[in-house]
Amino acid sequence: MNSIAETLAQVASDLRAVLSDDGLAGLSDAERAEALRGAGEVSRLVDAVVVETVATADVEFGHRFGCRGMNELLQRALLTDAPSASKMIRAADLVQRDMNIVSGERLPARWPALRSALLDGAVGIAGLLAAIGPIEYARTRIGTDERLWADEALAAHARGLSVTDDSAVGADAADGDAGVAVIDAGAVGVEGEMAGPPATADDLRLLSSALAMILDPDGAEPTDRDAQQGRFLNLGRLHKGAHRLSGSITPEVAAQLQLIFDAFNNPKVGGAPAPGSAAPERPHPGVVFEPSPEESADVFNTDPRNVIDPRTPGQKRHDALAAVLGIAARHEDMPTLGGAAPTLVVHVDAKDLATGTGWATVPGSGAPVPLSVAAHTACTGAIQRVLFDEGRIVGITTTDRVFNAHQRRAIIARDKECLIPGCHVPASWCEIHHVTEHARGGPTHTDNGVPLCWWHHRSLGNSGWEIRMNAGVPQIRGPAWWDPTQQWRTPRLSSPDPARRRTVLRT
Repeated sequence: MNSIAETLAQVASDLRAVLSDDGLAGLSDAERAEALRGAGEVSRLVDAVVVETVATADVEFGHRFGCRGMNELLQRALLTDAPSASKMIRAADLVQRDMNIVSGERLPARWPALRSALLDGAVGIAGLLAAIGPIEYARTRIGTDERLWADEALAAHARGLSVTDDSAVGADAADGDAGVAVIDAGAVGVEGEMAGPPATADDLRLLSSALAMILDPDGAEPTDRDAQQGRFLNLGRLHKGAHRLSGSITPEVAAQLQLIFDAFNNPKVGGAPAPGSAAPERPHPGVVFEPSPEESADVFNTDPRNVIDPRTPGQKRHDALAAVLGIAARHEDMPTLGGAAPTLVVHVDAKDLATGTGWATVPGSGAPVPLSVAAHTACTGAIQRVLFDEGRIVGITTTDRVFNAHQRRAIIARDKECLIPGCHVPASWCEIHHVTEHARGGPTHTDNGVPLCWWHHRSLGNSGWEIRMNAGVPQIRGPAWWDPTQQWRTPRLSSPDPARRRTVLRT
């Protein structure tokens, strides 16, 4: 066994000793933090061993061990996966030292300072790739001197050394160009103390992106061209009842989408009135609510346990996108398909819809969906009945169930927001729900319609929330966790008090 293998075996033996006898379980907080710091250093040094081993091997190294290439060899030797092995190979390519074919000596690496930081354990594979990536992206537009300066600056940042901005780099400095940051070697001090904490991979990526913007003379134009060429959106196949959405979108589209998500999912938007209930009853003695002073008259307007909305952030973004698609489809400027607005169609057998058993299907994907999806879709749309006789269409009838624009505006003015307390989605973004189902004789009338956001409309059948109309005024009865007394309550926004009404009339 060679000395390097023996050294690594001893390190592995020492680590096994650390893990034995539950020694880590008895550490104090300070000792635990120190153990994590030490483990990080060991992990980075292990990264360096792997990268340097790969970087110094020839192209046939993997083939000589019966593998298709270096990636497969790393997977088998390190018991890792293909993406991780690819990162190791990419890191090795960036710091490898080519051989001088004349003298046989190894030439300097493309990124010498970061290579040194890697071998010292100051940066790992993740940090190395994060630091180099943005500048390598613009490698054809950044000169050698600028790249080597960025290499020094990034290596110093990885080690926690200081950087100043009172000097410039390269010949451009003599021409009066703006200066850029360089390493302040004096900041290390006589004792070698660092001026700041070592950088994380995200810190290195941010600095590298900033340096790339400074050094790239073409600015963001090449990046934007690549983004335009690389933009795409794919709707995947049905898998376990859902479709995977994947793609790459441009920064401005991402920003617009994020603003939409924030608008839908921010529970406390500035200035929006908080929905509650007008009932004077106090909650059950076993339930404790702590309303703010301005909400003291409405104890059911608070949710100290944060259980009104159990959705994950990802689920909320999905539901916001679903609502946006519904709004867009209803918009008058939306292009038509076959003379009509883009319309979601759900197929269901009339007998199944009446009995509440069976499945519905969505054309296109042919995906089977619960009958609740068909009921949800029909509540805000129209039902078209198609009669078949041995495969022949013998009759078509259509029942219009859609609230018209005037009815929607009236309902929006009355209820302001989604009717469910704690949900602040504006009513103009909501779907209008038939309180008494149209199939059960409920009219498409303002006295039978309430605004519900996509999620609360979709989940109304099993969420525990109940809605009824009392002389044209919506009332809510919540689940037991919200109201143990299970009383019908009138949402405050639906019934302004007389004093407020008089104030509005006077103004």
